Amino acid sequence: MVRINSTLAPFSTDAFRNGEFLTVTDADVRGKWSVFFFYPADFTFVCPTELEDLADNQAAFDKLGVEIYSVSTDKHFTHKAWHDTSPAIGKIKYTMLGDPTGVISRNFGVLIEEAGLADRGTFLLDPEGKVQYIEITAGGVGRSATELLEKIQAAQYVATHPGEVCPAKWKEGGETLKPSLDLVGKI
Repeated sequence: MVRINSTLAPFSTDAFRNGEFLTVTDADVRGKWSVFFFYPADFTFVCPTELEDLADNQAAFDKLGVEIYSVSTDKHFTHKAWHDTSPAIGKIKYTMLGDPTGVISRNFGVLIEEAGLADRGTFLLDPEGKVQYIEITAGGVGRSATELLEKIQAAQYVATHPGEVCPAKWKEGGETLKPSLDLVGKI
């Protein structure tokens, strides 16, 4: 299972983005903040609501310098067919990774082996390819792009402000904490 500060494992896969097929590798991911957003399958029910939510918030992710990679065990051809037929998925501009062999899903520890599908897993990677945030939910529980954006802002703040941490419900511009002996027992 992937843990916080785990490093992105090597991979190479076919993908669909902006009307084109391309190959994406782990090397393409490094150097920028990235979200790997795993979902069970194309042409399903909760998945398009989540992927559309990400697409609707694309500008906010772009502003933070974050690349989105949605991942399912479908092939890149299936991603294109879904993109071309679903109004919700048609909004997507980010990269949709195909993972038909389950290598990427397995690398992140979200592959349901007996089903050949991925759990709903969200992973935030820093520019060095290290995992900074993990969320895994049950199949029937959708995720929120707004909540994810808040986690990204907090992770980016902590990464650029050594010695500071973000408390619960922290929002950009909010008060942070500086852990020290003087702070122990006073929160």
